[in-house]
Amino acid sequence: MAHKSSAWLSTARHAPQGAVLSQGAGKRRASSCSTALEPSSPPEEERRAMGSRLSLDDSVRVVIVGGGFGGTAAASQLKAWAVPFVLVDMRDAFHHNVAALRASVESGFARKTFISYSATFGDSFRQGRVVGIDPARQQVLLSDGEELHYSHLILATGSDGPFPGKFNKVIDMESAIQAYEDMVKEIEKAERILVVGGGAAGVEMAAEIKTEHPAKEVTLIHSKIALADAELLHSVRQEVKEILLRKGVRLLLGERVSNVENLTTNQFQKDMVVRTEKGTEVAADMVILCTGIKINSSAYASAFGEQLASNGALRVNEHLQLEGHENIYAIGDCADLREPKMAYHAGLHANVVVTNIINSLTHKPLKTYQPGSLTFLLSMGKNDGVGQVNGRSCLQKAF
Repeated sequence: MAHKSSAWLSTARHAPQGAVLSQGAGKRRASSCSTALEPSSPPEEERRAMGSRLSLDDSVRVVIVGGGFGGTAAASQLKAWAVPFVLVDMRDAFHHNVAALRASVESGFARKTFISYSATFGDSFRQGRVVGIDPARQQVLLSDGEELHYSHLILATGSDGPFPGKFNKVIDMESAIQAYEDMVKEIEKAERILVVGGGAAGVEMAAEIKTEHPAKEVTLIHSKIALADAELLHSVRQEVKEILLRKGVRLLLGERVSNVENLTTNQFQKDMVVRTEKGTEVAADMVILCTGIKINSSAYASAFGEQLASNGALRVNEHLQLEGHENIYAIGDCADLREPKMAYHAGLHANVVVTNIINSLTHKPLKTYQPGSLTFLLSMGKNDGVGQVNGRSCLQKAF
């Protein structure tokens, strides 16, 4: 997807090298949603070494900015260790956006992808927008004027992109669910659907629509010749193309849409004409954008300008600490690391950071994080999937 992850990722983390994931992608997608915020237990050897709870003084308080995959994973682990924390997010619910594209075509699925923060974390959740960070005073400032003191800070602000792959509006959970139900209805009305962008989100979106609605005409326009993401093996990217063609998706590769600003997106509008820079014209009743991911840096940009990479992510050391700030960590999309921006990696970051916070409190050596062999999986409709686990290709075909 646009966030470069897939519904299989919760399974892939534990898959053996070279494994083929055999369960249907749709089933994996649903099951991963229902358990997304359950506290993950710390490793047994760590519990034996430290005990299941730590003896901490009142000065310890971890503030987590951002409740995406990395932030909620960190919060769940801190909760399991009984380390005091506050999770801050503008919205009232976690969105399992790995499953967002399925929720765009299947009525009733969106409800499985949103989970209330308060129901999961209780008083340790604060809904609000971070407008400033003062590292000297160890304070996080919210837009309503509240200041949150921290002993340790985890920045997990994630990234934004176009709907439906990402949900960017600050509205309540029920309204967010309804937005996806509305999208399902718009897609049902359209006979000719154009998907713009052939990265992870675009190929998954096209596959989801064509799987759910085989009779609809689905066209995918991509500015490059190869589909999906550059980090993937050539064989995997080729299989993505073959799956789409087998499903009946029309591919326009090496072409860029020239009139996107004049198009109505995510809504049924009969007989729109989409033009490319090469002069190709495509008639469509609905246009869906799957392009452009932007790091959410507004919460920290003014405080950590010297640590900002060109894309707005934060430069970190091998312990995922901000340069010059040993009690401040960055995880997930907002960490400047040489690896794809994926939910899977955000979870790995969270584990390293929580371990390092605990180790710093118990005077133990810090863990290091090194990007490993790529695990990157794409759900190509309910029963098709392709990707690679630990750098090796794997394929799960329809059955």
